[in-house]
Amino acid sequence: MSADVISIPRAALHEQVAHRLRQMLVENRIAPGAKLNERELSEVLKVSRTPLREAIKMLATEGLVELLPNRGAIAVELSEQDILDTFEVMAGLEAQSGELAAMRITDAELDEIKAMHYEMLAAYTRRDLPAYYRLNAAIHQAINTAAKNPVLSALYKQVNSRLQSLRFRSNQDGEKWRIAVEQHEQMVQALGTRDAEAMRAVLLSHMNNKRFVVIEQIHGAGGKKPASNQN
Repeated sequence: MSADVISIPRAALHEQVAHRLRQMLVENRIAPGAKLNERELSEVLKVSRTPLREAIKMLATEGLVELLPNRGAIAVELSEQDILDTFEVMAGLEAQSGELAAMRITDAELDEIKAMHYEMLAAYTRRDLPAYYRLNAAIHQAINTAAKNPVLSALYKQVNSRLQSLRFRSNQDGEKWRIAVEQHEQMVQALGTRDAEAMRAVLLSHMNNKRFVVIEQIHGAGGKKPASNQN
């Protein structure tokens, strides 16, 4: 377990530590079900245990780690049914975000999404998965913001936090990754034409594909066929 350590400002230190830990969890540098070793993490992140513990509590509220009595914290490991249920909800939230964003997005917001999209394509060309995922997540967040519905945004953030590491790993298959990129191209096009129906459809397809890939990865090649649960 390692992290590219940067100098962390004293202000809001625990938030900075939470950001670094979140990256490690999403990028699977801390595996699902693994115990968070405070001594080791303090050394890796070069912080004392006080801000580290505050950061862990933050991530617990986001559903990324689980606090166990007298046992410390572990990285959350979702069951297959948890994953199916969460993706089902997330697909609806993504589709609603896309539909509303297509109707409400400003030119400035669209330009920002396009700029991130081109950066994401460059990361895809380099096969730089961490950079690609960060830009990908930022694009989905920007679409949600463009929907301009604070209730939807709050629900989106809460549910999406449970799936971040799974969404990251869903792009590790070359062909599936290519399809995801093509769907992002369709998203940008639908936003540009303010086509709410097309935007909703592509986001539903996008999330259903990710769910299928994740379940496929759980079963492994040649294993049990993934359960079907189409929306």
